[in-house]
Amino acid sequence: MSQRSGSADLPLHGGRVPRWLADRMTRLGAVVCEAIVHTYGRDELLRRLAHPFWFQSFGAVMGMDWHSSGITTSVIGALKRGLTPLSGELGLHVCGGRGRHSRATPAELLAVGERVGLNGVALAQASRMVAKVDSAAVQDGFDLYLHGFIVSDDGRWVVVQQGMNGGRKQARRYHWLSEGLTSFVDSPHAAIEGPGQGRIVNLADRRAARSRDAQLDLLRTLGPHGILRELSRIEGRDAVATAVEPAPQLELLPHLVMPDRHEVQAGDVVARRLHGSLAAAAERGPLDFAELLQVPGVGARTVRSLAMVAEVMHGAPCRFSDPARFSLAHGGKDRHPFPVPTKVYDHTIGVLKRAVHNAKLGREEQLEALKRLDAQARQLERDAMGQSVEDYIAEERRMSHAYGGRSVFGWEAPPEEAPRSEAVNAKRERRVGG
Repeated sequence: MSQRSGSADLPLHGGRVPRWLADRMTRLGAVVCEAIVHTYGRDELLRRLAHPFWFQSFGAVMGMDWHSSGITTSVIGALKRGLTPLSGELGLHVCGGRGRHSRATPAELLAVGERVGLNGVALAQASRMVAKVDSAAVQDGFDLYLHGFIVSDDGRWVVVQQGMNGGRKQARRYHWLSEGLTSFVDSPHAAIEGPGQGRIVNLADRRAARSRDAQLDLLRTLGPHGILRELSRIEGRDAVATAVEPAPQLELLPHLVMPDRHEVQAGDVVARRLHGSLAAAAERGPLDFAELLQVPGVGARTVRSLAMVAEVMHGAPCRFSDPARFSLAHGGKDRHPFPVPTKVYDHTIGVLKRAVHNAKLGREEQLEALKRLDAQARQLERDAMGQSVEDYIAEERRMSHAYGGRSVFGWEAPPEEAPRSEAVNAKRERRVGG
């Protein structure tokens, strides 16, 4: 993975994840991570968590708001709850979190180091340096409020942290990966996500090496008081600008734009990928999940969700340019693109847990079936046809009650009550700002 892999605009959203969804996110997040570690190893899971597009898609497939900054908090929280009981088995430890939990990260890392034989002092120092670089060396107008540090038993780690700009109601997420990291101040980021703010001060860019050296020379030559005296003689920023070399343009990077609107629109989804997943679920499901399809409640709708979860587990980075598509697996807590189908969600978790459990016992058939489901989706998407995104969402909303549809506004009403229910929910959404 390249040191810096992209950026994204994230609207800043408040609110809390309801308990009924947080519990499901914990279970689904943990079992997906188990499957990835079992199939590809711990290092691959860390690489994926350091990839901003995959991270957003991961949160979307878990039923969190597909476009918002809240995915960062909820995913880190779900992984901390879900992976902590498995830390001895997987060799992965999730530390930190939001607010006061972020400040406790160094102490948590010291405890992990003592428990598994790592250099906890070095890990704590790495945590502090990462936070310091993104809060001081990268001056982009965002104040850090979340810091998640995930470390493996062999000392490799990934950091996901996020800052907010309250004035613009925007957030920026930063990803760090220890793999290939040689310096904390020379282009260390795996990725930075957030809205473009024009030119920013990024002293952690390798092209700022001359600037860092010059600042150290000034400090050694003049000392802090001498620097303050010199600054007092400068009249305005224009005088400074004429004395330094013009800053180079920042390199162009892949940029994921998350809109502020809640609804999922056709342009947010790569339709051929959606059609490939649906076609694979229809063709491979009866073949590869014959035993599972005999379980009451596990049917075609669950297999469609499994096809999207399978892509999160097995897909290449280029497959995650449209995170909104993954919200079509389990909806969203705010009824966008549709209410969370809790029955489908629970069956998805059940199928995955069973597949991972059997794989640990040497019976790989069900995990391999999920892998084939993903491969078949990529093969079929070149020619597959199907519903439009709008029709797919409309059908999901129509069937929501049957699927156990639930949102922050409550349970979905039966179809005969839908017109009144839709009006009530629309009124509630307007009241809470969308």
